[in-house]
Amino acid sequence: MKGLVASLILMLAVGVMPAMAKRQTESVKVQVNTEKRSPKSKLAIRFVEMVEDSRCPRDVNCVWAGNAKIKVRVSKNGRSHDLTLDTNGQSQSAVAEGYSIKLLGLTPEPRSNIRINRNGYVATLEIVKLQR
Repeated sequence: MKGLVASLILMLAVGVMPAMAKRQTESVKVQVNTEKRSPKSKLAIRFVEMVEDSRCPRDVNCVWAGNAKIKVRVSKNGRSHDLTLDTNGQSQSAVAEGYSIKLLGLTPEPRSNIRINRNGYVATLEIVKLQR
């Protein structure tokens, strides 16, 4: 019985591994007012604007975690798409040019005693090729 269960687990793992390997995922860090080109997808991603930052400061206890909202421009082959992404809202990801773009993080994190320079924000984005 143990051999049968082990064989089934091995068959499932071998069947799933190739599907996981096909998924093209990459991570890109982009500073506000700059553009980065992702090596795998060839997308140009520009962090256009910091729309809002109401995140709870790291050194404070808040009832709500808050949200930061950014605007990015995704371009490929002469086409551009403006996307608005949230750190903690319903729009954490969006689709453009056959890729899912997700906001994984935004630095620096707010603190109660520090004012963040609007040009100092860096967004970490996950780019995933969508299956057709």
